[in-house]
Amino acid sequence: MPAGPLTRFAPSPTGYLHLGHVANAIYTWGIARGSGGSILLRLEDHDRGRCHPQYEAGILEDLEWLGLEPDFGKPAEFRAGRSAYRQSDNEDRYQAALGRLSENFWVFACDCSRKDISGDADVSDRETRYPGRCRERNLRPGPGRGLRVVIDAGEERFDDWMLGPQKQDPSRQCGDLLLKDRRGNWTYQFAVTLDDLDQGIDLVVRGQDLLESTGRQIRLARMLGRELPPSYLHHPLIRHPSGAKLSKANRDTSIRDLRVAGVSPARVMGQAAHLSGLIGSPRDLEVSELAELFLPG
Repeated sequence: MPAGPLTRFAPSPTGYLHLGHVANAIYTWGIARGSGGSILLRLEDHDRGRCHPQYEAGILEDLEWLGLEPDFGKPAEFRAGRSAYRQSDNEDRYQAALGRLSENFWVFACDCSRKDISGDADVSDRETRYPGRCRERNLRPGPGRGLRVVIDAGEERFDDWMLGPQKQDPSRQCGDLLLKDRRGNWTYQFAVTLDDLDQGIDLVVRGQDLLESTGRQIRLARMLGRELPPSYLHHPLIRHPSGAKLSKANRDTSIRDLRVAGVSPARVMGQAAHLSGLIGSPRDLEVSELAELFLPG
């Protein structure tokens, strides 16, 4: 793992934080503090239709209540107005990167819906493979049309610090990558890849549900000019007994609800650490103890 890494905690303000987010924060803060690194807080509000100010405010309040202080992107900065670490405040930067891609690679307009691609209108945001339907249609960019970049065949190999050696072929997994959707929103894959590049993130700590995004983000980052990708650690998720992961969409118990119920920050941290397998049984866990969870010994 790089010495003194810069990593990030990057929630989307589409709902309030839950225990799954706390588990990710424990990994992020614990690994960073244990290795002499730094943490950047980024608010990933690229989907303007699903993100709302009350959720952003709630995320900032919950992090302060838990005692999780970032080194960059402090809550006071977000509350003060525009921020380099709030995606919706960086339209010019994304547009400039799109221009660079268009000069060097094949970017084309696409009017395909999720149903056109998968045959199922309810497919998740992590879309199935795009078959290249609009490559040769020469559609003009505009309302109701997204933008994609052609992804050539070829493997991406990387070592995950928890899961070991990995190899992925983005062309076979997802096809031509969507950069901007039909509603005019920058996509997760494009925005997060550019942010990690521009902000100098060299360690990405996130849940194993995002493992399949890694190869395509490494490829896209190289296309944007990044020579050396960040290191990656994909940690286990907290799941329901059914196996489903915790979700804001399912209205799983939020940190906000636990606060109102009188649960202490240390108890919340201990519960999340236990459910993610970091400690054997539930106990109060202070922020000052997080680094110890990741030190050899």
